Amino acid sequence: MTIRYSTGAATLLCAVLLSGAAYAVEGEVKIVLPEQPANLDPCRSIRSDIGRIINSNITETLTVIEPEKGTVAPWLADNWEQVNDLTWRVHLKSGVKFQDGAEFNADAVVKSINRLMNPKLTCDSRSKFGDVKLTPKAVDAQTVEIVSDSPVPIMPTLLGTVQIVSPNMPFDKESNKPVGTGPYVVESASTEEIVLKRDDGYWGAKPDVTRATYVWRNESAIRAAMIESAEADLTPSIAVQDATNPQTDFAYLNSETTRMRIDAQIPPLDDVRIRKALNMAIDWDGMGEALFGKDVLRASQMVVPGVRGHNPDIKAWTYNPDEAKKLVEEAKAAGAPVDKEIVLIGRNGFFPNSSESLEAMRSMWQEIGLNVSIRQLEAADWVRYLDKPFPEGRGPTLFQQLHDNNTGDAGFTAPVMYLSDGQYSTIANKDLDASLKKAMAATGDDREKLFQSVFAKVHDEIVADVPMYHMIGYVRVGPRLDWKPDLKTNSEIALSEIHFKN
Repeated sequence: MTIRYSTGAATLLCAVLLSGAAYAVEGEVKIVLPEQPANLDPCRSIRSDIGRIINSNITETLTVIEPEKGTVAPWLADNWEQVNDLTWRVHLKSGVKFQDGAEFNADAVVKSINRLMNPKLTCDSRSKFGDVKLTPKAVDAQTVEIVSDSPVPIMPTLLGTVQIVSPNMPFDKESNKPVGTGPYVVESASTEEIVLKRDDGYWGAKPDVTRATYVWRNESAIRAAMIESAEADLTPSIAVQDATNPQTDFAYLNSETTRMRIDAQIPPLDDVRIRKALNMAIDWDGMGEALFGKDVLRASQMVVPGVRGHNPDIKAWTYNPDEAKKLVEEAKAAGAPVDKEIVLIGRNGFFPNSSESLEAMRSMWQEIGLNVSIRQLEAADWVRYLDKPFPEGRGPTLFQQLHDNNTGDAGFTAPVMYLSDGQYSTIANKDLDASLKKAMAATGDDREKLFQSVFAKVHDEIVADVPMYHMIGYVRVGPRLDWKPDLKTNSEIALSEIHFKN
């Protein structure tokens, strides 16, 4: 049977459980996602709603980041070397074609990198480079030189985030028809489902999965029920309360951190006392265990332990509602408009219990004297608040964000969040900008210490956000599949890694 959005949650859950329709077509899988992707443009693929469909399936990268080892391996690039502080030379794999028949060569890679840097596109992947500008050029058919306007010592790692696309894709506008070098192509895409089929002309090994159908359901219980009833094969994100079957449900440490980004330049959020109060007003232990499981880890900064630049000396804010209320009263006495409405911007189906966490935080913030409301948006509307330029006249907002850093380096987090012109940044601090740029150009122990200093300043002095939790993920996998989650599951699900038990 076909499940449609218009059906109420309770009726839909019942329909799934009673349908008895098993999705068991040989070689095919059905994957249930928590939300509809905003689009399918590779420029947006660092976002989970898009990356889980296209990354490593339709598009591929020059290098592959191995987060468990903290290393970088070749993929579409065979090897590379640093020519000087500003120049890297990349040697490309031969014998590869794009799915539309175009040649994979230096000219195609140059165009992909220029598309990434194109200011006419709001390209989320560009945020990984901070404010660094790249100028690529073809040396010969299989060699590219990439020149940056400031040193990028981790260029091979960064290239693992750049999806290489066909030179025939639109250059100045986003597209819902991605074309890459990967093992799958888009067979169909609609508001109901997206279907990928295996490209038998793929340059690499032939995957076991011949076709993958993606559908989306916001409710965790419904996604879990679809797997239990064999209506689907895999869902990558269920709530802790639905992960009840040890045979099919797997917990895993992911690389994601949640926060509420503070619009720190708009009153009353421009008052540091209000920003501190926001952090002190939340019962972090109670909310964390109730909504995200007993293993969830409180966050003090936006990178997980183990990432180069994580500062173990920063202590997460503790629950102190009396002090929070006192800070709000002090700010009010000093003229801060604390009665002004503060809007929490959330995203439907963002992550398990994301909506419930907003409700809980709103209640606790209201208790300390703030005027707080919630606005839940679909992904396509939510992203307008993610990237600059932010919506004009938006008023003070707290923006719910889930950040994935599985690269092992804080350079993929701090610049985009905290540089004055960072793509997600709502703060402007010249001293912090100087520290960030120095950290980005450093290597080794110096790089780590500089980023640790940045995170300390962000937490202790600026109070740029409300760090929430380092997340534990829960997936449900049907009995047909031989597949387990890993650190990349939040950003991609490589169909080539899915196998069948029978």
